[in-house]
Amino acid sequence: MGGARSWPRGWGSKPGNRGAKTLSMGWSIAGPPMKISTNHFKRYGQIASLLWKYGRSDLVRQPDLLGALPPEIKNGAAGNPAPEQLADDLEAMGSTYIKLGQVLAGRPDLLPEPYLNALARLQDRVKPFPYDEVEQIVTTELGVRISKAFSRFEAEPLAAASLGQVHLAALRDGRPVVVKVQRPNIRLQIAEDFEVLEEIAGFLDDHTETGRRHRFRLVLEEFRTALQHELDYEQEAQNLIAIGENLREFDLIRVPQPVASYSTRSVLTMDYVRGQKVTALGPLAKLDAERTALVNQLFAAYLKQVLIDGVFHADPHPGNVLLTEDGRIALIDLGMVGHVTPGMQEKLFKLLLAVSDGKSDEAADLIINISEKLDGFDAADFRRRAGHLLAPRRNGSLQQLGVGRSLVVLSHDAARAGLFVPGELTLLGKTLLQLDGVGRALDSGFDPNAAVRRNATELMLRRVLHSATKGSLIGAALDSKNLVSQLPLKFDRILDSIANAELELKVKAVDAKVVLDGMQKIANRITVGLILASLIVGASLLMRVPTRFQLFGYPGLAALCFLGATAGGLWLLFNIFSHDQKKLRKELR
Repeated sequence: MGGARSWPRGWGSKPGNRGAKTLSMGWSIAGPPMKISTNHFKRYGQIASLLWKYGRSDLVRQPDLLGALPPEIKNGAAGNPAPEQLADDLEAMGSTYIKLGQVLAGRPDLLPEPYLNALARLQDRVKPFPYDEVEQIVTTELGVRISKAFSRFEAEPLAAASLGQVHLAALRDGRPVVVKVQRPNIRLQIAEDFEVLEEIAGFLDDHTETGRRHRFRLVLEEFRTALQHELDYEQEAQNLIAIGENLREFDLIRVPQPVASYSTRSVLTMDYVRGQKVTALGPLAKLDAERTALVNQLFAAYLKQVLIDGVFHADPHPGNVLLTEDGRIALIDLGMVGHVTPGMQEKLFKLLLAVSDGKSDEAADLIINISEKLDGFDAADFRRRAGHLLAPRRNGSLQQLGVGRSLVVLSHDAARAGLFVPGELTLLGKTLLQLDGVGRALDSGFDPNAAVRRNATELMLRRVLHSATKGSLIGAALDSKNLVSQLPLKFDRILDSIANAELELKVKAVDAKVVLDGMQKIANRITVGLILASLIVGASLLMRVPTRFQLFGYPGLAALCFLGATAGGLWLLFNIFSHDQKKLRKELR
């Protein structure tokens, strides 16, 4: 998958304590202590300090990690540090952990609101690196001095993030652009960070139930793949072109296009979009922007990306969604994109409809169908959790619980019940969760569930038309051609078989002997019943015929018929009762 799974899936606030200022991951540590590498001792110390300060001191008490803890932290209490301190600590640890903070900033299902607000600054207000290094990188990558390539290049960055920073510039013809410059030595730093994280992920997978359930090695590998894609600015330029083309029909959505001749793997030059983050807008600005039309078109555009195009902007946090000066929505920073296969698109479409309609049983069945079942999977527990989450929505009582948050919660519940959900579902849930927040920032009355239902019919029609590609039509035509060309020969063979009495019809019945035995017993009982009925009717007629042979004062032959019918009837009843009792005892055994 081109995008990243929401990371990390195991982090969250302590249950039932949304206002708490410590973080909890719900891990149960068992087994021998983790063996750490001396080459990464400083990084282990930073991670241990982070866990100790924010509520995971039990994990740090592994002997090796406790030794890596700085004395000033180890000798003091864990305390309750301010949420802003978490953002500062992650920033001090480098780009990999800043990126992790950015992901967590878009996950209100995992962290209390104070932490979300504190981490939000990591989306575009990270400490920039010096202009001298910017100039050196741009000159090396473009093969020409900045003064030759641009008529103007601002030394002060517009924004600085985890992997790079953006500078305002102008081409030689005066066209305003922004230049995204990658941080120096960022690839080497991330590679070293992932060596440490792989050791920790391996320890958790091998020694904790949460690790075995969430497979942190796999999640980390997907996170690494996503970062590698984000570090390739040439790939991001292709994403801008592809998604810009796919969203051309939406007149209120804008995707800035790259300047190919001024872009390399570490430098990306693209159109300059004047605007501000949607979360920074005042009430009057929201009204001026015709907010309802904007948010409806934005949500429709994302549904089209996921369910029709199969490639979507996977990181729509407020720093990447701008309201432009001409009243449109601009999507920027397309380094992280998600890809969905046609088969998965169909299943995700059904799941979105089920979630938006509050059909918990259908949603649970779909998630079970697309997920991998682990040992100890509890289907009943998962269905119960899904019912508690979605069933109240059917009467409209959960209008404000967006489809994105519902998908994320369902993914977590599925993991707790013993399912390993596919990365596409986790990434889609995270993306729609961020989009829910953007939508409500533009329009406080926005209902994502109603938006899904409103676009369902059009999406279904477009999926049908989209699947009818030139290649699929040609394939269907070739199949039809083969059928038509071979039909006369096959029909002639059938007629010859009929004429020569060679046509045989073979029916393979399941448990044919059992069925035949049952039918024989039924026929026998019906036959006995008919005989008994005949004896009774015959005896009744003989009662009118006077004879010298008397029995009990009645004609003897008629009386014998009645006695025989009585005995036969009692035998038949005893046989039926005895058979039923044997069958009942067999079923009980």
